[in-house]
Parts: sequence; C-alpha cells; structure tokens
Amino acid sequence: MSADDAANSPHHAAGEFGSPEPPGGRGPADEQAAFHEREAPDQRAGRAAGESAQRPDPAEAAEAAEAANGENPLALRLEQMILGAERSYTPFQAARSAGVSMELASRFWRAMGFADIGQAKALTEADVLALRRLAGLVEAGLLSESMAVQVARSTGQTTARLADWQTDSFLEGLTEPPEPGMTRAEVAYPLVELLLPELEEFLVYVWRRQLAAATSRIARADDEEAVSRRLAVGFADLVGFTRLTRRLEEEELGELVEAFETTSADLVAAHGGRLIKTLGDEVLFVADDAGVAAEIGLRLIETMTGDETMPALRVGMAFGTVTTRMGDVFGTTVNLASRLTSIAPRDAVLVDGEFAEALGASGDAPVSEAEASEDEKYRFALQPMWRRPVRGLGVVEPWLLTRRE
Repeated sequence: MSADDAANSPHHAAGEFGSPEPPGGRGPADEQAAFHEREAPDQRAGRAAGESAQRPDPAEAAEAAEAANGENPLALRLEQMILGAERSYTPFQAARSAGVSMELASRFWRAMGFADIGQAKALTEADVLALRRLAGLVEAGLLSESMAVQVARSTGQTTARLADWQTDSFLEGLTEPPEPGMTRAEVAYPLVELLLPELEEFLVYVWRRQLAAATSRIARADDEEAVSRRLAVGFADLVGFTRLTRRLEEEELGELVEAFETTSADLVAAHGGRLIKTLGDEVLFVADDAGVAAEIGLRLIETMTGDETMPALRVGMAFGTVTTRMGDVFGTTVNLASRLTSIAPRDAVLVDGEFAEALGASGDAPVSEAEASEDEKYRFALQPMWRRPVRGLGVVEPWLLTRRE
C-alpha cells in the first residue's frame, strides 16, 4: 500500500490502528489535544464528571445485562448466594468438565428434576462436581448406571418437595408483611443468607439419622426380607374431603390439610411406625409389627375424633409381603389396605385376615372372642365383618379393630 493509499484508507481516517502523523500535518490525537487545551477549566471538569458518570459499575452492568435478557437481578443474586458460585458453564461444558457424556448428564439432570435449558450458561462448579461424583460411583462399580439415576431421582423428588415447603410456608411467614418500601424478595435475601448454613447442617443431621435407622432395619432383617418384607401397611383417609374443598376457603383448606398431616406424622413416629407419604386427605404408613400399626390406627381415630375442626376419619390396614423401592411401598398388601380404607365405616379401623392373625399370634388380640379367656390381657378386639368382593383382589373378610375394654 502506497503512502497516498494509506492516507486515504478508511482505517487510517478513523484512527482505528493508530497510524503515525501524516507528512506536513497534525494527526487526530493532536487536534483532540488542542481542542481540550482551548476548553475552559470548568468545561474540562464538567466533561470529566460526565464521562465518569457514564462509566457503569461492573456489578450494575452485569445486572443490567441479565435484566435485558429477561432475568430478575434479585433472583439471580439469591441464586448465586444459595449456590455459592456464579453461572459459569453451559450443560455441554459442564458434562465435558465432569468427563461424562452429554446423554448421561442429561439423564442425571432430568432425574433430579431439573428442566432442559438448552445450552444456556446457567451451571456452576457444583453441578460439575455432582456429575463427577455420580459418574465416579458408576465407574467404581459401586452403583450401576440405572441405580445412579434412581439415586438422583429419589434425592431430587424428596428435596424438591422440601424446598417448596420451606419457601412457600417458612419463608413466606418470615417475610410477611414486608418492611416498608421493600419487596418480599428483598426481605428474604438477608434471611436466607442467615438461615442457609443452619438449615443445611440440620438437613444433613436428619438425613444421617434416617439413614442410620434404615440401615439398622436392613441389618436386622435376613437376606430374603431385605427387598420383599412382611409389614403392616395402613392408610388413613379424611371422609368427605371433596365436599370440603368446595365449601372451605383455600386458606382454611390448607390449614386443615397441614394439621391432618402434622398430627398423623407425629402419631406415626411417636408409636414406632414410619410415614411413607401424605396425599393431602390421606396418609400412608407402615410398621414392622401388627400391634404397633393397630395402636397407630386407633390413636389416629381417637385423636381426630376429639378435634372438632377435623372431619371423620377411616383407616384400613393389611399385613403381608411388601416391596420397598425409592422410599415407597408396593404390592398386593398395599392395594388391599387401600381398598379396606375405602369401605371402612366413619371413625373406624378395618384390617384384613392376615393382620388379625398377626395380632392373635402376638397375643395382642384374641383370634376369637368366644374363645378369649378372662384371665388374659388383650390390647385389642377383633370383630369379623361380612365377606365382600373387593375390586381387583377378589373376596376378602374384613375385621373391625377396636380397643378391648
């Protein structure tokens, strides 16, 4: 390129590459300096202040950029504080850093309950570490790939419900009403910051306690009972709940359900059972012993009957082989307990024949009232009911369970 060409180049004219001064003249930089020299001092000061004011703060610039992308800046600050790290990885980058395939990473994330995000940069170092740990358990042969996915799913489902409860009930209560001039989210930020480490420690403590109890039960059982075990299974169901949903306000209905679930959970735990799940108007629990389950069932009826705010309750229980999987229970025994609940009278407990036999074998109830000895101390009484067909299970003979006077 000749000197003339260079002088006429658009890049040169714009000063993009900082070319030297052209022959016989002054360059743009000199012209700019001369202009500033001609400025009055107060003009220069005003211009400098304006340039400083226009220079954005990096944090504010980042928030503004996220806001432009449709993200809520405060929500992003909350997320970063809870996760302890900024968004640094796309899903592909996270999978590559963890040394796993994108297909396996997607299976893990979906199992944990996380939505597909395409290739947005939304993951942190903790996401990479979690992938690496799960994949490492598979590579070491400690878990099969399908079992690792089940671990991710069970953990995700359990903690998702816990997180929803904590934010919906716990934090809403703490931030109601908001401080003057502040939104609930702004009030929540310092509260979460203070509570997060304490709740995290408490969660780990409870999990270790529950894990110790679960492994202890497995250690006491023989190999055959480790997967398929004989348990007492019980359902407790509020009567007329559908009608209540039409009559009560949403807040009243929520309070009733919470009171029912809380009372049921406390009674089940206090008397040695295990709460499997709650379904709004119904709870499912199990016990290793029929006598323990019988006490829980009757206590539930007695407690709810004594509460004027609660509707009537019915309980159905069965005893037999149960398959346990991902914290839930399955099998014919569970189905039978559910069917007995649906046909139980108001404020009454129905049990199946095997449950009645188990109570008789343990000495908790006489197998037949006619043969019961007055000298023997029984806790419960059993009254046979009419045999009846039960959908999907054939003909069953329910027994009405009561306390023995």
